[in-house]
Amino acid sequence: MSSGDPATSGLRLRAGQAARPFHVLLVEPEIPPNTGNVARLCAATQSRLHLIEPLGFRIDEHAVRRAGLDYWPLVDLRTHPSYQTATTTIRAEAPETRFWLFTGKASRSYLDVGFRPGDALVFGKESVGLPEELLAATPEALVGIPTLGAVRSLNLANAVSIALYEALRQIGALGGATLG
Repeated sequence: MSSGDPATSGLRLRAGQAARPFHVLLVEPEIPPNTGNVARLCAATQSRLHLIEPLGFRIDEHAVRRAGLDYWPLVDLRTHPSYQTATTTIRAEAPETRFWLFTGKASRSYLDVGFRPGDALVFGKESVGLPEELLAATPEALVGIPTLGAVRSLNLANAVSIALYEALRQIGALGGATLG
């Protein structure tokens, strides 16, 4: 291959710049690699990552360096002591923010939602998902990712990827991609 070949030149397919299109909220995440994958996804999509405590791991500088997360400085990360604190903080900055709660218990597909820039995509902990009281309090905000097989649920990082890229596609953030 020639040095002008994109496959060997180091160029990557890049979409246009978007101003922090979405918020991704992980409520009490338990598994460090899932959160690391979601953090990298948020850095790559310029989405803000909100981690709701308690966390099942540490995210101090030493732990992040030890895990080899060289992209961590690129993540727009916020931590919150509770879901309520997170929603209050986000709404103080952008009152029009809509919160979409992803759950396997939803009757509406994420494909039936019209995502808007600034929306918040909310995901629960790996072992049990979002708290039942939160689901019961906001039934209009529940969405799910349909599966074809009989598995209980998708991996957290995969679910966030599916949802976030559909939301980005819907708002036109992925169009006009070029090598850069």
